[in-house]
Amino acid sequence: MTPLDIVFIMGGLLGLFWGGNWLVEGASNIARIFKISPLIVGLTIVAVGTSMPELLVSVQAAMQDLSEIALGNVVGSNIANIGLILGLSALIMPIKVHEVMIRREIPMMIGVTILTALMMLDGEISRVDGLVLVTGFICFTALFYWLAQQERRTAAVRLQEGDIGENDDETSPKTEKLRLNREIARFVMGLIVLVLGSNWLITGATNIARALQISELVIGLTMIAIGTSLPELVTSLTAAFKKQNDIALGNIVGSNISNLLLILGTTSIIAPVPISQRFLGLELLVLLLFSLLLLPFVWNRTLKRLPAVVLLGLYIGFIVYNVFNAGTIP
Repeated sequence: MTPLDIVFIMGGLLGLFWGGNWLVEGASNIARIFKISPLIVGLTIVAVGTSMPELLVSVQAAMQDLSEIALGNVVGSNIANIGLILGLSALIMPIKVHEVMIRREIPMMIGVTILTALMMLDGEISRVDGLVLVTGFICFTALFYWLAQQERRTAAVRLQEGDIGENDDETSPKTEKLRLNREIARFVMGLIVLVLGSNWLITGATNIARALQISELVIGLTMIAIGTSLPELVTSLTAAFKKQNDIALGNIVGSNISNLLLILGTTSIIAPVPISQRFLGLELLVLLLFSLLLLPFVWNRTLKRLPAVVLLGLYIGFIVYNVFNAGTIP
């Protein structure tokens, strides 16, 4: 452990704070410019963007023949997304849930989770399984691209009919292009700063953990999984504070879908992912539990503080169990 590790942690925290603000502001403004709902932006652009750390870590692990680390990273991140991130976000401020999210996106996330679990039962996620998952991600993206186009057409019709209005400056093509470029730059800079901040924080925390003789397994289950979920954490917390509820929840649901379809799919295409009996007995069941719990918790269209406490409590219990069963480096 060196003073540089403390610098990494402090720099990482600052990067996460500023990056999260820029990303949410840019995403919500892009949605307004394109007449697309923040929900769709949260489920697609923001979700995939904040999943970049998981993608980088998992692909790198697969290329180094460390597919189990990639699997643990993806599944651990999905568990953290629901238990830690949604739990914290709703504990600070209850999250309003769009009705379409209850009817469409959350059941879709549950379906993808169950499909992935079934693929794991034979002890491996094969390259064929990976192709199926990546194909599913392409279909998911195409669906929401189509939905975004439908929303833009609806908004254009309403504008022509006079149901909504904008001033001349805002409808000027030149002005709109300048605004769009500015918001895209804000979004991209926010994403870059988020990824850098999470990497710095992971580096500093991992070095300190190793200096304290904490085992690699515990580091993987906690720091890497939580660390690669930090962009989702900051984005959802920032969106909740700004009352951008669709981005806050859409980011998590979309990220979980992307993690399983795109990241785990890509990883298993690079190198088939072996599934241990321990994983089938614990982590997979916990992932299914968190995914299934989310639907009844938001059924009344609000994720309230009491369910948030339950999610956080279950997540803390999961981490504590793993820490006490993994021990320290001999």
